[in-house]
Amino acid sequence: MTSDSRPNLVVYTRVYPNALQPNFGLFVRERMRRVAKELNVTVVAPAPWFPFQKLLGRFRPHARPPIPYREEQDGITVYHPRFFCIPAVFKWTDGWFQALGSYRLMRRLRREGACDIIDSHFIYPDGVAARLLAGWLGCPYTITLRGSLNRFHPSRPHRHQISRALTDATRVFSVADSLRQEAITWGQHPDHVQVMANGVDLEKFRPEDRAESRRRFGLPQEGRILISVGGLMERKGFHHVIAVLPALMKAWPDLHFVIAGGPNPEGNNEQSLRDQVRRLSLEDRVHLLGPVSPDQLRYVYSAGDVFVLATRFEGWANVLLEASACGLPIVTTDVGGNAEVVNSDAVGIIVPYGDNDALLTGLHEGLSRAWDRSAILEHARRNAWQTRIPLLVDAFLEIHVARGGVDPLAIEEGSD
Repeated sequence: MTSDSRPNLVVYTRVYPNALQPNFGLFVRERMRRVAKELNVTVVAPAPWFPFQKLLGRFRPHARPPIPYREEQDGITVYHPRFFCIPAVFKWTDGWFQALGSYRLMRRLRREGACDIIDSHFIYPDGVAARLLAGWLGCPYTITLRGSLNRFHPSRPHRHQISRALTDATRVFSVADSLRQEAITWGQHPDHVQVMANGVDLEKFRPEDRAESRRRFGLPQEGRILISVGGLMERKGFHHVIAVLPALMKAWPDLHFVIAGGPNPEGNNEQSLRDQVRRLSLEDRVHLLGPVSPDQLRYVYSAGDVFVLATRFEGWANVLLEASACGLPIVTTDVGGNAEVVNSDAVGIIVPYGDNDALLTGLHEGLSRAWDRSAILEHARRNAWQTRIPLLVDAFLEIHVARGGVDPLAIEEGSD
């Protein structure tokens, strides 16, 4: 494929890693940096701003750090234009303000030929802002659904903006079929929404020696260890796992629970978790490692016996595939796309969200069962990024050709 045949893609999302939040939105970057090997990609990741932001930082220091305007990541230029965003209130205005804050940069990229397609991630505010920008700039846009639409349904202003953004998009992708079904329920034609699941990097995530992995993080060499990975926010459900530990320890007296993750813009309930641990006298059994770099996460997974994610909602949780790639069986909740990732009893156990008795039973079974690790690793191999990216690249090429772009097949035939 020649460079002239490739569309210039602007990945548009607030959720993307930056110099001060290196673990924020890794799942978006992992997907799109692979697309960048086939297409021309620029990232625009708007940053919320408010006149009294320094004062806000005293109460929520991790919410809005002063990130740089421009970065280079893996050979991709990443911009962080600021946009006016009022904390906590008037959130139905975020899409409009985000589009306005990005317009000057996006207009320049469009004028310079660096923006043929806007590829937005998350429906709100990113997808809504992308619709406005695409209309102003005269280019197509796509939306990738990564979280539930239904949480916006009670708000009429949100619902109206989201419905228009979905309908006007050239293509809607979803990381899980559960999200596709939500979009169809919202009135989208089934042909308009295409599942494009996430994948796993098998070079980065692979089994490591258990004893060495435990030594790296000061964990006990003996005993069973439950592993969980994610930002320290309420919806990840770490508190549910901690709540069942005392009962679980009656059968597994040497049990430990390890959480890898730190605060992020969505929230920080670390203190609440520590208070819960103290109330239950579990200080020597619950280990909060804090943020762990992606290159070190495989050692966290490899230190454990079972991976658990008692989450309240997810689109497609990449940590589930990462755990599988390191050979860990999974216990997780039946929300979002979790049952699509853990789609076999050979891979893990699905339990209802919010049912701690079911979670206790699932974890007990997970610790008791003799798992076939080779089957778990094969599951990860079937879900490697190499199986996902060609389909996504083809979709962008189809959009580009339909809008008058050069057909790469025609170029190749002509060159013969």
